[in-house]
Amino acid sequence: MSEWHVVWVPDRWRWGPLPAEGVLGVQDLPEAVARIGLLPGDPVYIRPDGMVDRDLLDFVRSEVFRNLERETKRNYGTDYRPLLSFLSSRGLSWRQAAPQDLADYRNWRCDAPQNPSRISGTKWDREAAAFTKLFKWGKVYPLPVDVSRQEDRAADSVSARVSWLTPRTWGLWSDIGLRGHTLARVSAPEWESRTELRNTAFVQLLLSSGLRRQEGGGLLLFELPTQRLRHGRYMHGRIAGALTRSKNSRTYYASVDAVGQVEAYVQSERAWAIQRAQEAGRYERLPVMQQMRLVTKVTHGLKPKIEWVDRDGVVGSQELSRLKWHERQWLFLEGPDGPEPAWLWLTEQGLPMDPDRWNGVFRMANLRCENVLLTMEERSITRGLRLTEVQSKSPYATPHSTRHSFALFMLILLNDLFEKRYGLTGKDRRDFALLFGDPWWLVKTLLGHADVETTKRHYLAPVAHLQLDSILAAAATTDEDQDIEDINGVFARLARETAGIQDVDALIGATA
Repeated sequence: MSEWHVVWVPDRWRWGPLPAEGVLGVQDLPEAVARIGLLPGDPVYIRPDGMVDRDLLDFVRSEVFRNLERETKRNYGTDYRPLLSFLSSRGLSWRQAAPQDLADYRNWRCDAPQNPSRISGTKWDREAAAFTKLFKWGKVYPLPVDVSRQEDRAADSVSARVSWLTPRTWGLWSDIGLRGHTLARVSAPEWESRTELRNTAFVQLLLSSGLRRQEGGGLLLFELPTQRLRHGRYMHGRIAGALTRSKNSRTYYASVDAVGQVEAYVQSERAWAIQRAQEAGRYERLPVMQQMRLVTKVTHGLKPKIEWVDRDGVVGSQELSRLKWHERQWLFLEGPDGPEPAWLWLTEQGLPMDPDRWNGVFRMANLRCENVLLTMEERSITRGLRLTEVQSKSPYATPHSTRHSFALFMLILLNDLFEKRYGLTGKDRRDFALLFGDPWWLVKTLLGHADVETTKRHYLAPVAHLQLDSILAAAATTDEDQDIEDINGVFARLARETAGIQDVDALIGATA
């Protein structure tokens, strides 16, 4: 036996009931785990002999691993397990690994025909980053793999999670998947959803702003945009650095319509969920380990600060930008009928909804689309094994698809403004780009990327040719009075000409 296993430390209020006599001779297991320095979300590795590996326990508790985001810990922690099992099958510990061992492992993971679950180049790059961190911490030299070396990175590293839906396709997906409509766009008789407003408002907010799932899913009630821009179609807000990947706060923009949908959710579904929770006494019965911090003051300015008092009367404060998402779930506001969560997105029980639970909302919406748009025979085939023409009949989205689609929409819109609406000559466009940046740079800024190449390579690869195509098309056009193609027409044409973009015309045509 060479198989390793990994278990995850749960949040303290999610341990569930434990035997009165203790576990494995430990009377208070949560307290014992916390005492040795393990945090919720940390991995614990079990060797093939059934014992906890102390060496990896030290790594998990080190600053190298501890300073990672919880989701990154989950990803890296998952990546280590198959490598450990692979090395054990060769009679090696991870400290004994050599470059040839990692080369063989990479070949098995990415290229070996005998492996039925080969991974993409992007997935390998993530694993290589995880392994590099472990080997550097353990001072294993020469490094068996080093993600900074070009030869240790995949040449085909383009995100497999990239998915674009045109605006009309998002409308179809939302109507069927989130609102329970039939293909005729009317509610199905059996449809019942008590969270329809919440779900549609979340999707529209992400679509109009380009926020990541954790960024949008970790907002507090008073962080919603309130100030309109000059012409009134967009509003701007501030996203806290602790919620972003770069750990830098940034300004984000959301449409007035999207913010209006969120406000409608706040005044209806969210208010009802809070009322039911208060009547049931859920907030008074929160687990002791889940803190309640009653907000007493929120300051404004360049570095907004929040002040609170907990259930024991202890006063605390912190910069709003430094509060991580799980700390934000502890914040409550004093409402007319008692404390209410400051967290924007709530479950039906009136409790804060973890950001990763949005994955389940999208998954269920995808299944509803398949139930409406696919035949029973087509649905019986596992999605990964379906033919392309079957997959193309039903829209498929993830929370990150909203961000990719936002990037595509903004690039096309800005490109259209630069080339047509302003009537700029080639020289004018070059001067304008020098002053304000070209459309690629502007989209990069809206997404909060540090490097425009990230925007081009991972988010907008299918339309990286857009500027060249536009130049060629303009060179072939002599009629200055030619009608401007509407935005839906542009998306429909791109979907026909470019792989990976889902458009409603193709979807409806496939089901006809």
